[in-house]
This record gives sequence, structure tokens and C-alpha cells, in this order.
Amino acid sequence: MILYLAFRNLFRNIRRTIAVLLTVAFGAGALFAFDGFIQGVLEEYRETTIHSHYGYGQIHTKGYRGHVFEDPQSHWIEDAYTLEGSLLSHPGVDQVFPRVGFSALLKKGKTTIGGAGQGIAAEAEAPFFHSLNVEEGDPLTTQSDGILLGRGLAQALDAHPGDTVVVMATSNRGIIKKELFVVTGIFHTGSLDFDSRVFRVQIDAAQKLLRTPKIESVSLALRSLEDWDSVAAHIAAHFPHLEATPFDILDAVYYQHSVDWLKAQYSVVQFIILSIVLLGIFNAISTSILERKQEIGNLRANGESASRVLLLILAEGSLLAFFGALIGIAGAALALQLLDGFAMPPGPGMTKQFLVTFAFTPSMIVATAALSTLAAAIASLLAGLKVARMSIAKSLRSY
Repeated sequence: MILYLAFRNLFRNIRRTIAVLLTVAFGAGALFAFDGFIQGVLEEYRETTIHSHYGYGQIHTKGYRGHVFEDPQSHWIEDAYTLEGSLLSHPGVDQVFPRVGFSALLKKGKTTIGGAGQGIAAEAEAPFFHSLNVEEGDPLTTQSDGILLGRGLAQALDAHPGDTVVVMATSNRGIIKKELFVVTGIFHTGSLDFDSRVFRVQIDAAQKLLRTPKIESVSLALRSLEDWDSVAAHIAAHFPHLEATPFDILDAVYYQHSVDWLKAQYSVVQFIILSIVLLGIFNAISTSILERKQEIGNLRANGESASRVLLLILAEGSLLAFFGALIGIAGAALALQLLDGFAMPPGPGMTKQFLVTFAFTPSMIVATAALSTLAAAIASLLAGLKVARMSIAKSLRSY
């Protein structure tokens, strides 16, 4: 009954109803659009991190990651083929990428630079790690003696595709070994630190250089992000000496810190927008109460309690907010669908722009509508409290 009366009251003053609807619609639309923007940035960050660095996560021997060992190769994974076969039998795993990481000196002419090498199964990795942008030359795929250089490393060496580079590294026996490689291409990921020190060669060439059959880690390509927990549980059950680490922990400095910062920023903007919505509705409903003072007095004189009148006002405000939120969300979604995305300037520690598109989920619609309705309910409650303290005689008095 109260909802029915509240719904009918919305049409008693169309001008006031439209004003409140527009206030809520603007606030809800802005909140929904900004949430979509944040989600789009997070998705772009996530995809770049997964498809240029770590995959969905990596596997190391337990206790290896985050520790410095005098002889790190003694803590590497030995039976890589058994591990790979077991992982590929899991329905959530799409591809497995064994890797070898090592420090080395790169020499071209009279220039010698220190770098961080990655021995990879290049032909298998090339399609998945597509965010590793090769800006000059060709990707590393089947070239057995090829080397792919980060942009900063290539600039320091003054190296270009086709040039020969000497890579020197210490083998597992403490002997300095060197091999000749031909530069196939130069890449950049947008991460200044990564691009200034990392180079990639074939995993066989890296193992030959280090004189070891072991691998340091395994990167994983999953069918979806939701499969990670299941895959990690599989590894823990079948390979207790290994541990699986998701990409967001592996890249806590750039990815996870960015996620935390953006979420904190969204919370601040959310608070500001909801405060504007709350104040706008409070002002409109307070004005409505003053205009309807005699009506409220009549309701009270006919036996309605202050609490029921307050509940009626609360229902009116909530209905206005709900419909206004739906209008705002629909309008924002429609307008933003016309945008293909836009380029954002490089973030902290980055060297390239990235394209951001708005990303929307059903949960965002529910959350935005719920927050807008809650803000309206609070505003209606604050404004309606005046009714509880207003005497019937004062309500019926003309003004």
C-alpha cells in the first residue's frame, strides 16, 4: 500500500520529480561511467602483464622466489617433462612455457652491457605473448641463434636487426661461457625497467650456455583467469616441492600497486558523486515536505503515525532514486558504447600509451543502482525526520 501511494505521489509534481530524476541519473551515470573506465584500465593492465611478462602465473621450486642463493641453479626444476605432461592434462591449462632466467654480459664491438636473459620456447610463446611489441625486425620464433633485445638494451649496445652480439654467462660449474647470437628484433613492453635490461634467446641456447638441463620456472597459459585456483591446487597436490604464484603477486610493484591505487581513487570519486546525489535529493525532498506540510498534517490527523509518514517519504525517495539510476546507467552505457576507446598517457614507470575501453559487467549495474538508491534513502530519511518532530497543528497551519 505504501509503495503504491509513493508511486502515485511521484506524478503529483512532475517538475519536482523530473528534477530529482535528473539529479540521480547524472550521479548514477557518472558513477557507472567512471567505474567502467577503471575496469577498462585494470583489464588493459592485466592483459599487458599476462601477455608480455608472466602468463597467468609461474611455477618455481618451493622457497625459490624472493630468495637469493649462492648457487641458484641447484634450486631449479629438474623433471620438466613430467611437470609439463601433468599440467597439460589439467582441463584449465592451455599451454606450458618452460623458462630459464640468467644474468649475462652482452658485447657488441667495444660496448659491454649487463642484462637479464630469458631462455624461452620462442615458437610456442610468440602467439601468446603478443603484448611484447616488436618495433624493429622480427619476433624470435624458430631462429636457433637469434636474440631479441629490449629497446633500452638495444640502444645502449647500438644494436639493430642482423647485428651479431656476444653473450657471456657463468655456467653451473663457475666457468664463463660465451655464445654468438644474431639480433632478430627489438621489442618494448612499455615498462622502462624491463625494456632496459631484458633479452630473450631460445631455451636450448640458454641451457647450453649455462651447461644445465634444468629449467628455472614454468609460465602458464590458462583457458580463463578463473582456472588459476584449480591449477594451483593441482600443482600443490601432485608436486609438493613446487609452488605456483599468480601474475598479480609476481608483478606486485607495477600491476597490483596500480590496481590498489585505482581502486582507492575510485572510492574517493564514488564518495564525492554519492555525496552530490545525497545532497541534491535531500534538498528536493526537503522542499517537497515544506510544500506538502498540510497534506502530511491531514495524514497525521486521520490517524497515520509519524513513522508511517516517514516510511512513505522514504519509499518515494527510493523509487525516484531507483528509476533515476536506471535512466543514468542506460544513458551512460549507450553514450559510451559509441566510443571505441581512447589513448591514455604512459603511467608511472611506463614508456608507451595504452588504449583504454570502457568495460561493464552486470555486477556494476547492480552496485551502481544499489548505491544510488541507498544514497537517496539516506537523504529521504534525513529530510523526513522533520516530519517526526512536527506537530499536527503546525502541519495543518497555513503558510
